[in-house]
Amino acid sequence: MNARVTTLQMLPSKMDEGIGTYRDSIMPAARQQKGFKGLYLLTDRKTGKVISITLWETETDLTASENSGYYKQQLAKVKVEDLQGAPPVWEAYEVSVQA
Repeated sequence: MNARVTTLQMLPSKMDEGIGTYRDSIMPAARQQKGFKGLYLLTDRKTGKVISITLWETETDLTASENSGYYKQQLAKVKVEDLQGAPPVWEAYEVSVQA
């Protein structure tokens, strides 16, 4: 299994809106992707830090979700004016242990 970890900094006042967008739009779109296995959204309401973790059956599935334009479409759902500081950063990992 593989994971994509996306980190971004939202304005704390926009956190509820961002969570709603993730739940109502990004999550349903993720479920339609080949190899999608699950997701987590971690938030710190005090600082505005957001970490999205999506799980993929294979590295090929993860890469395909980027190459198809799906990932960029999902990032575009996060309004630039709701962010503070730098744009989102993403990294890919192999899931080595799962419980």
